[in-house]
Amino acid sequence: MVDEQGNNLVFLLCTPRSGSSLATVMLQNHSRIFAAQEMWFLMSLLDLKAAPRRAYGGGAILERFFGGVLPEDTFADACRSFALQAYNGLLRGGGGADIVVDKSPRYYYLLEFLDVLFPKSRRIWLIRNPLAVLASYKKLGASRGGASDLAGLLTGPAFDIKAADLTIGLLRYCGYFAGNDPHAYRLRYERLVADPETELAGVCRFLGIPYEAGMERYGERMNTAKSELYFSMGVGDPNVADHAAPHQASVDAWKDVLTKREVELYVRLLGARAFETLGYGEELAEAERWTGVRFGREPDERLLALRERQLAEATGCRWEPGYAMRSGAGSAGPGEVAGAAANMTASAASGGPAAASAAAGAETAGRAAASTAAGGPAAAANAASGGQPEAQLQQLRMTVRALELRIEAGLRERQLLQTRLAAMKRKSGWLKSALPLGRRLTRFAAAYMAGGGRK
Repeated sequence: MVDEQGNNLVFLLCTPRSGSSLATVMLQNHSRIFAAQEMWFLMSLLDLKAAPRRAYGGGAILERFFGGVLPEDTFADACRSFALQAYNGLLRGGGGADIVVDKSPRYYYLLEFLDVLFPKSRRIWLIRNPLAVLASYKKLGASRGGASDLAGLLTGPAFDIKAADLTIGLLRYCGYFAGNDPHAYRLRYERLVADPETELAGVCRFLGIPYEAGMERYGERMNTAKSELYFSMGVGDPNVADHAAPHQASVDAWKDVLTKREVELYVRLLGARAFETLGYGEELAEAERWTGVRFGREPDERLLALRERQLAEATGCRWEPGYAMRSGAGSAGPGEVAGAAANMTASAASGGPAAASAAAGAETAGRAAASTAAGGPAAAANAASGGQPEAQLQQLRMTVRALELRIEAGLRERQLLQTRLAAMKRKSGWLKSALPLGRRLTRFAAAYMAGGGRK
């Protein structure tokens, strides 16, 4: 069973079209593993804070509740409890399995949240040649009624979540798995399809379970209960069921599927360094020979910044810059709580004078906490009154945050009204300047008509 730290929980992480469906359909053949096609539900838990438009209203109320009233650690505990019930409920019906694999490619969206909820979970990074991933997007688009416009997807101004997958999602995984962590494992797609038995044996060693012969031959187990459940969901790669075992037909398909322009656009966007970091230096060299372009090492920062801003505007998602995997930690300690308070203060300081006032309140709360911890007057007063300093400090923080949110909402409303006022003033000024000219034109027209058309 999965515990509160994430033991017996495995996240299969990669961008979409990287081969995660193939990896999962083989892993779920192990007697101790339960793996469904897609889960994704952790994103829904995190998005409870987003307070989207609902029929019953209350968006601002929910924003203030999750953002100011409910403490962060309480929210994380509640989400963890829900996730544990879900994961372990799957295991109870999993035919004796005691390990859950959550394969959700777009979890690049919530890596910080994942580490907070289940720091000791195992994380497998499935790596595939980015050009092959791009080709897979194009092939899938063509199979669904029309070829994908990859140039527009990659460089166009409109936002498409697939553009985020191919750019900031991939690079975010690169940063997350940059270090060496005992809870992380790198699985390469090209090796998996070339020698599935060896690669699956390595994954099993990482998970602390023995390899079971024949796991990779998923076509032979189509009639088992777990396999039927897997395919019944109807999501993931629709082509997996067309084969009975891994094959290498799609490894080099990008050379036939993509055009030179598409290859050039994508490599320029990611930068040569990303291909080298991922271990695809030979493929990069081949792309350079084919296109006749020597690609720069750095990515297109301007376009990446646009995609990240678009995703943030669409979802409310905010990421920690340069975030790397953090595993094995327990509950948040005093230092982490203090760090969160510092982050809140910094955020408020960037919101203008009113937010700075709220930040001052948070700073005051921090000084009060320090005085209490040091046994100063606040601690003595609390001790004399039988109060509980930590609870009072937490309540003060909640109050400050709630007030801060109200101030921020007021500032946004004020800015909106100022924008509207400026627009009305511009319109009024234009009308005022147009009136004298209108009067002169009227006089000229009247004189012209009275003179029979003569000047």
